[in-house]
Amino acid sequence: MSTLHERLAAYPADALGGIRRGIEKEGLRVLPTDGLALTPHPLALGSALTHPLITTDYSESQLELITGAHRGVEDCLDELTEVHQFVHHVLKDSGGELLWASSMPCGLPTDETIPLARYGGSNIGRAKSVYRMGLGHRYGRRMQTISGIHYNWSLPGVTSEQYFALIRNFRRHAFVLLYLFGASPALCPCFVEGREHGLQRMEGGSALYLPHATSLRMGRLGYQSDAQATLAVSYNGLTGYANSLHEALTKPYPAYEALGVRNPGGDYNQLGTSLLQIENEFYGTIRPKRTVRTGERPLHALRERGVEYVEVRLMDLDPFVPVGITAQTMRLLDVFLLHCLLSDSPPDTPAEIAALKQNQHLTAERGREPGLLLQRGGERVRLADWGTQVLDECAPLAQALDAQHGSGDYSAALRAARALMAAPDETPSARVLQSITQQHGHSFEAFARECSVQAQNALLARPWTPQQQARYAALAEESIAAQKTIEAADTLPFEAWREQYMAVKELG
Repeated sequence: MSTLHERLAAYPADALGGIRRGIEKEGLRVLPTDGLALTPHPLALGSALTHPLITTDYSESQLELITGAHRGVEDCLDELTEVHQFVHHVLKDSGGELLWASSMPCGLPTDETIPLARYGGSNIGRAKSVYRMGLGHRYGRRMQTISGIHYNWSLPGVTSEQYFALIRNFRRHAFVLLYLFGASPALCPCFVEGREHGLQRMEGGSALYLPHATSLRMGRLGYQSDAQATLAVSYNGLTGYANSLHEALTKPYPAYEALGVRNPGGDYNQLGTSLLQIENEFYGTIRPKRTVRTGERPLHALRERGVEYVEVRLMDLDPFVPVGITAQTMRLLDVFLLHCLLSDSPPDTPAEIAALKQNQHLTAERGREPGLLLQRGGERVRLADWGTQVLDECAPLAQALDAQHGSGDYSAALRAARALMAAPDETPSARVLQSITQQHGHSFEAFARECSVQAQNALLARPWTPQQQARYAALAEESIAAQKTIEAADTLPFEAWREQYMAVKELG
C-alpha cells in the first residue's frame, strides 16, 4: 500500500496548480431596525433565476452569492469581494438593508411569514418555489434560514472513484474543520421557539448557547431531518451512491404522501411525495457534483458523466471578516482536501457511518470541551490528538502547494490551524462567545448586527469604479431578459412539466 508521500510524489507537480475552487455564500437580508427583511429580491440585483453570480437560496430574503471556478485563491476571493460590494451598494441605495454576517439567523417572524424565494412564472421558476414550499412543510421554514459557505473544489485528472475516496476521508475527518472554523456556538431564542433544544441561556442576556459548541448549525438543531436519518447512503462508489439516492428520490414516504403534492384548493404543497423531492434536498457535509445541462436531473448527470467536483457544505460564515471567509481558510481547505484525496480510504460501513454522525454532533455541540473523545475504528480517541495527527500529515502537501505557487502561504495556513488545535479559546466559536459576553450584553443579535454593520462599512469603503458598476448593472439587466426568454419559451402546463421532470426515467 503506497504512502501519502509516495502518492504525492507520483502526482505531476504542475497538476497541483490546476486546483480550481469556487464559493457559494449565503446570507440573510435584514432590516436596519433588526429582523428579517420581508421585501422582494431587489430588482437592481437582477433575476434570481438566471443571474450567474447573485441568486437566492431558500427564502426571498436569503441571498446566495456565487463565484466562478478559479485557479488562484486570491482571484476567487477578489470575485467574491466584488460581488459583495455590488450587493451592498444596492442594499444601501434601496432602504439600507444589511447582509447578516452570521450563519445562525437574525430575529425571525412566525414560520409561515418567512417568504419563500420566487423565480417568476416559468415552469422551472415555479418548480423552484414549489420545492421550497415542500421544504417548509417537511422541516419548517426557520431551519432553512441558516446560512453557510459552500466550497467547490476540483483537481485535474481525478476520477469518480478517487473523488469518492476523498469524500469518505472528508467525512472521517470533518470534525477538524468544525473545530477550526465553526462559528455558530450561540443563536437567537426565536430560532428554537417551540422546540426542545437543551441550550443554555446566557446569564444576564437573551442569547442561547452551549459553552463548548463550535457549530450549532451542523449539530442536531441545524440541517437535520428525522426522515433523512433513515437514509444510510454509502460513499463507496458512484453506483452505490447513485442507487441510494435513486431510492430516496422514488420511494414514497408515508408522511409526505399524506401531505400530497397539492392541497384541496389546488395549490402545490411540494414537488413529490418521496423521501427526497429532488437531489438537493439530501443533506450532507460534502457532495459529489457534476454540472447539469438545461432540464437535466443532477443524478442523471452524475450517472452519465461522473463526478466533476466536490461541494464542501459544512463551513460556517466567519462573522469577523466582511465576506465570511479568508484566503488562509481557503488554503487550509485546499490542503485538507488534498490530504483526503491522497490518503488511504478504506470502504465505509454502516457502523462507521453511524460513528461519524455521532462524531459530527459531538464536535458541533462540545468540540472545545477539554479531553473530548471521538470514535475511531471502534476506539475512543481525543479530538485534539486525532486532529493534530491529521494536520501533521498535511505538512508535505502544504509544502508541495507552496512550491507550486512560489510562496509560503499554505504552510502558514497549516501552522495557524495546528496552533488552534492547541488553543481552543482562540477558535472562531470561542471568539464569538467572548464577544457576545464581553461586548454585546449577552445578546447574539447585538453581536451579529455589529459584525454585519462592520462588514458593510468595510465593503462600501473599498474602491468601486463606474466600470464595475456598469458591468454588474449590465449583468442584472441581461439576467432579467434571460428570465423573460425562458418564460416566453414555455409550452407545457406546469403540471405536465412537473410530471415530466419528476419522472423516474429522468434519473438515468
